[in-house]
Amino acid sequence: MLLEMNERTVADEARALQARYGNLEPADIIELAIDHLFNEEIAVVSSFGAESSVLLHLIAQVDRATPVLFLETGKHFPATLRYRDELVGELGMTDVHDIHPLQQTLKDEDPYGAMSMTNKDRCCYIRKVEPMARAVAPYRAWMTGRKQFQASTRNALPVFESVGERIRINPLAQWTSADLQNYMVAHHLPAHPLVAEGYRSIGCMPCTQPVKEGEDARSGRWAGSDKTECGIHLTGLTDQLSNISLTDSSL
Repeated sequence: MLLEMNERTVADEARALQARYGNLEPADIIELAIDHLFNEEIAVVSSFGAESSVLLHLIAQVDRATPVLFLETGKHFPATLRYRDELVGELGMTDVHDIHPLQQTLKDEDPYGAMSMTNKDRCCYIRKVEPMARAVAPYRAWMTGRKQFQASTRNALPVFESVGERIRINPLAQWTSADLQNYMVAHHLPAHPLVAEGYRSIGCMPCTQPVKEGEDARSGRWAGSDKTECGIHLTGLTDQLSNISLTDSSL
């Protein structure tokens, strides 16, 4: 009952924040969230993908010590890992965490590392959803780089939303692809090397392929299946976080 009351309170808070601040520019939203709303209780989750440099650059202008959480699934393209290191160094981010799946779970459920071929949902759960819950558990809020234009499932994406007892913030929700490209050019941000090869949304190597002309940015993720999200932005994360309260969580 207490958990339900807390979640309702946070949901009300998210709606109030959205109504008051949802139309601010991304830089203002980030400064507000880091310096005023959540202080040292906020992190950013980054995939170090095709457009990740924009959000990370904006955050670095406010506080380079903002915790950056990277889900190191063990299935990333080598180019993504190199890009992560390059971007972290260039932006001067000082608190980057690689969040790994539980080794015992991998040993028990995916000993050969081939689960992505047989059960994509479970593979995403053990490599992303469960690690994500552990990663964000210590914080009252976290930021993501999700945008409304990326897919039909994100058309109504708000800037502020509740996830159980925590707030998820999408500062770039209303930006277009052109906005992102213009920002990257204006600030001389390095592009992910796979973008030049047609990858517009970059996840784990077994489940990502280049995007064809005219397709939405995420059509190359889990192509050939009806899967559109890994789960870290869906109810599975909320359910997982329900088992981790703000008072007893630790990274």
